[in-house]
Amino acid sequence: MKKRNGGQILFKLLVLCSVSFMLLFVQACSSQQANQSTSTKESKDEAKVEERNESNQQNAKPKKEEKLNEEDSKDLRDNDDTIEPQYEISPETSLVKPLKEGINEKVVLLTIDDAPDQYALEMAKHLKDLDVKAIFFVNGHFLRSDEEKEILKKIHSMGFPIGNHTMTHQNLNDLTKEQQRKEIIQLNQLIKEVTGEKPRFFRAPFGENTETSKKIIEEEQMIAMNWTYGYDWESEYQNKEALTKIMVDSPFLTNGANLLMHDRVWTRDALPDIVKGLQNKGYTIVDPALIKGL
Repeated sequence: MKKRNGGQILFKLLVLCSVSFMLLFVQACSSQQANQSTSTKESKDEAKVEERNESNQQNAKPKKEEKLNEEDSKDLRDNDDTIEPQYEISPETSLVKPLKEGINEKVVLLTIDDAPDQYALEMAKHLKDLDVKAIFFVNGHFLRSDEEKEILKKIHSMGFPIGNHTMTHQNLNDLTKEQQRKEIIQLNQLIKEVTGEKPRFFRAPFGENTETSKKIIEEEQMIAMNWTYGYDWESEYQNKEALTKIMVDSPFLTNGANLLMHDRVWTRDALPDIVKGLQNKGYTIVDPALIKGL
């Protein structure tokens, strides 16, 4: 009986151990599975966080670039506004007049007509080397070829304003109203096509405006001008020395003088000495950008 009881007790102990072992095993497996689940969840959460961060960075980058572009545009607008007009062209005399007291009166305006024929680009380079500006008044019949248009584009890109001198340089008094409009408007369109900018200045061939041309000029918001003096079309001044002397020592030289020159070889050769001679007399070459528009 004691033997049987001892066997039963041993059996119960074995069963109890087996059950305990199974419970421990199941608990261990559950714990491992939970850890794996937690690890997987954390990995997924981390992946989501990274994905969200990348998305935020991608969204933020264009906004930053957009902000920079806005700032750059603002800078450009500010630069455009920095040039304040200081002069105007007298409609009666074509002289350059200060807009108020305290502005330098001893200035002259350089203008070059009939461009770009043959020497305009070289003349522009001379002026740029001397750090002075001039208005280049162009004719449409000098803008027929791609090469001529490229020359005009280069002159404009060097910082020189381009003026309208009509398409074919005919006397406007000899043309009908419609022909006059065509001479002016077509050239404005052509200049804008080549340079990207419509002309601010107009000079009629031979200085002959009409009531029709004046109306068109006003509609186009251009500043009309003739000149104070010029000599390079006269045979006695068609050499460097003579032209330089008369342009610098002309009896018509005065404050605000509007100087007329042309796209000619002798004018090209004389231009640097003309500029230096005027400066030596105390004259400043006025920047056309400082001239008030309409």
